[in-house]
Order: sequence, then C-alpha cells, then structure tokens
Amino acid sequence: MPGGRLTHDERRTIAQGLADGLTYSEIARRLQRPVSTVTREVTRNGGPAGYQADRAHDATAARARRGRTTRPPRPAPADERDPATIRTLEERFTSMLVDTGLARTPARVLAALYLTDSGTLTAAELVQRLQVSPASISMAVAQLEQQQLIRRDRDPRRRRDRYAIDGDIWYQSWLESARRSARLADVAHDGAQALGSTTPAGARLKNMGRHLRQLSDDMIRAVEKRRETPLEDE
Repeated sequence: MPGGRLTHDERRTIAQGLADGLTYSEIARRLQRPVSTVTREVTRNGGPAGYQADRAHDATAARARRGRTTRPPRPAPADERDPATIRTLEERFTSMLVDTGLARTPARVLAALYLTDSGTLTAAELVQRLQVSPASISMAVAQLEQQQLIRRDRDPRRRRDRYAIDGDIWYQSWLESARRSARLADVAHDGAQALGSTTPAGARLKNMGRHLRQLSDDMIRAVEKRRETPLEDE
C-alpha cells in the first residue's frame, strides 16, 4: 500500500466516496490505503457529513506549516471536549438507561445520539463509534424505534438512513408506554369477564386491569399537562 500523505486527488476520491454512500473500507480499497488512514482523514476534517476535499487539503497543508515553526504549545480552547470526560459521561448515561430496562447496546446507541451535537448518526457511524457489529446496531435501532425513542430519517445526499432524536421523543415514548398499559388493562378486563370476577383469578385480573387503566389515564394527563406548560428555558 502506498505511504505518505494523501494527495489532493485522493481526498477528492474520499469526498466522492462519502457522497456515494461508500463505507470507509470501500473507499480505502479504492485508494489502496489502510482503513485507518481514511478514518482519521475524515474524522479530523469535518466528519462524513462535512468532509470537503479542498478544505481538508488546505487544512493539512496549514498544519504542516505550523509544525515546521517553533512555537510554545497553545492551551486547548475552553470549549474543547476532553475525550476521557465524554467517555465517562457516555458510560454513566448508558448505565442509567440500562437501569430503566433497555438492553446495553440500545442504551449505548441512545446515549451516543444524545451526546452528539447533531443528535443524528447513520448506522455506519454508530458501528464505528461503538465498535460493535452492523447486526448489533440493526437490532438496537429496531428496538429503539419500536419504543419510539428514536426516529429514522432518510439522508438524500448519501442515500442512507440516519437515526435521530428530538425534543418530542420522550413524550412519544411516554405516550406509547401509556398505550401499552391501556392495552394490557383491556386484556386483563376481558380475562376477568371470561373467568368470572368472583373467582380468585378473575378478581385478580379485574383488580390488575383497574390499576393499569388508572395508571394509563394518569400518564396521559401528565403528558398533556406538561406540554401545555413549557419549561422556562423553552
């Protein structure tokens, strides 16, 4: 494989590959470069959605010029995120979501989305970020979509699906939980009627259905009240 810095033409090939929806591995094969070279190049120059060949080439040249001058190291910008801090926060967020009942991989996906400025990632980006298999990501996003914790958007430029969160996600999830409780209440009510409400099993189901119905109604009222009373910073 060729070594040395990427050429301007190679960067144009990377940009075209991203626009065509190719994976980093596919782009690397076109260039006959290691996948790690392509990954680093894209990551340090705007990411998959923001990579531009000309800008990346100019930025690399500027970094090389700075490297040839003798300057004292500059402090990191105040708003630069420390990777160790982000990893710790991501792990805490994931553990909290697991405690709510999510499996670990769906919890990691949701945490990654919340800790990403855009609030949106493709399946390929999730695979790279979480270092898990595409099949694991597919199963995780399917579970999160089923619970209405994320939504699927189509990226027309790259012809790939993106998974996203927004401000209404938790409301929709809460409402879906209320609907499930209501459906379970209906099943319990039907079971009580079938068994007879005077039998021990029928009485148990009747009581269960009554409590679940009340819980569902309370959850829906709470959501409606919250949406009618925005928080002060909204």
